[in-house]
Amino acid sequence: MAAELTAHQLIARHRPTLDRALEAIHTRAYWSPHPEHPKAYGENGSLDLAAGRAAFDALLGARLDLGQPGTDGWVDGEVSPYGVELGVSYPHADLDVLLPAMRAGMRAWRDAGAETRAVVCLEVLKRISDRTHEFAHAVMHTSGQAFMMAFQAGGPHAQDRGLEAVAYAYAEQVRTPDAAEWTKPQGKRDPLKLTKRFTPVPRGIGLVIGCNTFPTWNGYPGLFASLATGNAVLVKPHPRAVLPLALTVRIAREVLAEAGFDPNLVALAAERPGEGVAKTLATRPEIRIIDYTGSTEFGDWLEANARQAQVYTEKAGVNTVIVESTDDYRGMLANLAFSLSLYSGQMCTTPQNLLVPRDGITTDQGPKSFDEVTADLAKAVDGLLGDDARANGLLGAIVNPDVKARLEAAAGLGEVALASREVAHPEFPDAVVRTPVIVKLDGAKPEDEAAYMSECFGPVSFAVAVDSVQDAVELLRRTVREKGAMTVGAYTTSPEVEEAVREVCLEEAAQLSLNLTGGVYVNQTAAFSDFHGSGGNPAANAALTDGAFVANRFRVVEVRREA
Repeated sequence: MAAELTAHQLIARHRPTLDRALEAIHTRAYWSPHPEHPKAYGENGSLDLAAGRAAFDALLGARLDLGQPGTDGWVDGEVSPYGVELGVSYPHADLDVLLPAMRAGMRAWRDAGAETRAVVCLEVLKRISDRTHEFAHAVMHTSGQAFMMAFQAGGPHAQDRGLEAVAYAYAEQVRTPDAAEWTKPQGKRDPLKLTKRFTPVPRGIGLVIGCNTFPTWNGYPGLFASLATGNAVLVKPHPRAVLPLALTVRIAREVLAEAGFDPNLVALAAERPGEGVAKTLATRPEIRIIDYTGSTEFGDWLEANARQAQVYTEKAGVNTVIVESTDDYRGMLANLAFSLSLYSGQMCTTPQNLLVPRDGITTDQGPKSFDEVTADLAKAVDGLLGDDARANGLLGAIVNPDVKARLEAAAGLGEVALASREVAHPEFPDAVVRTPVIVKLDGAKPEDEAAYMSECFGPVSFAVAVDSVQDAVELLRRTVREKGAMTVGAYTTSPEVEEAVREVCLEEAAQLSLNLTGGVYVNQTAAFSDFHGSGGNPAANAALTDGAFVANRFRVVEVRREA
């Protein structure tokens, strides 16, 4: 097919961004090419707030025809957590037709080389970025995130993670040169001479299994890592969060076609109710890479059963914060209150267990007992969410009935330090909005252990009384080792305690945040600098993003001949 976008044009347009991303993953300093503020959009052809909302509204009730081969019907049924029926219908695929069509374009994509693949991916990300306002509404109305969070996490932060994956993929592929002249001396005889060529070759078709809560943020790393390393990518969205990834697939297909490649290198696999297509796809021989974010149960199943594929999982864990002492009590409480409240705790990084010595802690405001710490934290959350407008802006909506059920059941697990309350949403009366619950538990009671040693995804946190900070450190170790953790936090003014917590996190491979009292929170990570997960404990077998996340998506094949 004739290319409307040549490789030369794309390299001229995007190579500076790629180089800056390569520098950022090396220095780990702050950098982002994607503005976080909504007012930054609306120029150079990008959609502003009003145009983005209009573009989203135009999707409602429409058929999203991607032009995919093997379409044998249409799938719909998405309902926003805010109560809006989206009514968008998506192509349902006959896999026996679609998967061979996806493989057909891989040879040309492989032969294009790492740089061309990278800049094509960057063109996809640029067009997504230009439509960030539209994507924000799509993410908001599938995940339940409040608009500002959907704009940032579903837009620029997700785009950053996609670009980060492309940078790592490029760096790993060019680690080996394209060609080498090899000469081995043979003493008095003529030397042996070979010409060698090295080609990164893809594994096959990558499968991205999307999640309900962060469809773009969690979906883009695997999608772009596989695409940039030469693989075709099939995107299987969560049934309740199809729209953001379907829009992504549509843009990717358009860019691939304009660049002279087969658009079927990226395709969508929407599923009918109860179809369970993820299990079917995960064990097909064509699927050679799987990226998954979701429950531990299904993640474990994938790791055990998708034997033909390289499987990257982000599952779940029990995130823990140790509170031993602080020189900024007010700042600590404010930081924790925000962390517990953001998106109603529906983040894999939200703290669940707060381990506090039962004899209390030392602070800049004098000693505080366990009960005082718990009560003061409850007041901080209450103060943060006391205004309904602010509460709606932070909490968003409860994403599904399972989260609501866990929230309601949590009050029966122990003494309630902070009760959850309903918040009315002025624009969306059917939205289910709830403030967090904090439940007090005793770390020394076996009957309480079942609660705090199990993940309770959603706006539920446990203040766990422990006999000493040493007990807290050992409970942290056991929790990470047995259940996994995406994040660990600690508050201490003691170098000895800090070193003990740090050593546990190093030994058990858990990402640690110390003494956060300002505008950075334990449940947030920055692309190009922070690693999301470690891949070293049961919460996830991969980190977003490091070299290991991309290096096994391709292999290097050598062809040698006598010079």
